[in-house]
Amino acid sequence: MENSNRIAILGAGNIGLSIANGLIQSGQFKAGDITLTRRKISLLEEAKSKGFIIQSDNIKAVNNSEIIIVAVEPQQINSLFNEISDDLTPGKHTVISVVSGVSIKQLKTLIKKDIPVVRAMPNTAIAIQESMTCLAASKEDDRAVYDAKAIFNTVGKTLEIDEEQMNAATALAACGVAFFLRAVRAASQGGIEIGFHSDDALAIAAQTARGAASLLLSKENHPEYEVDKVTTPRGCTISGLNQMEHEGFSSAMIKGITTSAEKAEKLYTIE
Repeated sequence: MENSNRIAILGAGNIGLSIANGLIQSGQFKAGDITLTRRKISLLEEAKSKGFIIQSDNIKAVNNSEIIIVAVEPQQINSLFNEISDDLTPGKHTVISVVSGVSIKQLKTLIKKDIPVVRAMPNTAIAIQESMTCLAASKEDDRAVYDAKAIFNTVGKTLEIDEEQMNAATALAACGVAFFLRAVRAASQGGIEIGFHSDDALAIAAQTARGAASLLLSKENHPEYEVDKVTTPRGCTISGLNQMEHEGFSSAMIKGITTSAEKAEKLYTIE
């Protein structure tokens, strides 16, 4: 069953395009009901060929949609809402922001109207319906959260969290895609060193990572429970794990996540 809401994605860069592609691939949305905007509209030609409506006029996009997904850079959000706020209509529009570091209170100050606002933090795996999307909203906007879940549940999993956790969600879920991709790359490089051709090493590493994640999601066990199934006394697995820990594997991952969360807190400053 297709969703009847028309959607405008303002700022269709990497994450905006990933959202758009994921929505139509889910089968729940039509490309013709999704408008994409970008200052360099020439970069949206491929999207146009898929049936999306593309334009550089944010106001026109807002007027032709009910769900407004804001996906611009934090430093662009003030000028965007200065441009579109007069055309946002209470009772018609819902704003979903995927902009890192900009609070609901700050968004509502920029909007200057009683418009429901939801903060969403998806990741680029949304393009293949595998995103982990965290959602937050004020209590008065519970209905808007329901609508946001209806959208983002078609392209992965959602989790409603307190807004104060959104910077942490940015680091763990959004930045986290890059962290895990780098881990897969490192595993494939190790595979090359021990004798596999690069393509085979990457295929083995990626599928192994997928299997490990699937074990956790399907069985809902703690990672160490599954690790214990692989490790045996004096075995090669525990030797490898211990060596990685001696080199700071877990510590580096933890520090990377906390550093990204700290950075997320400083991405937007009120002008």
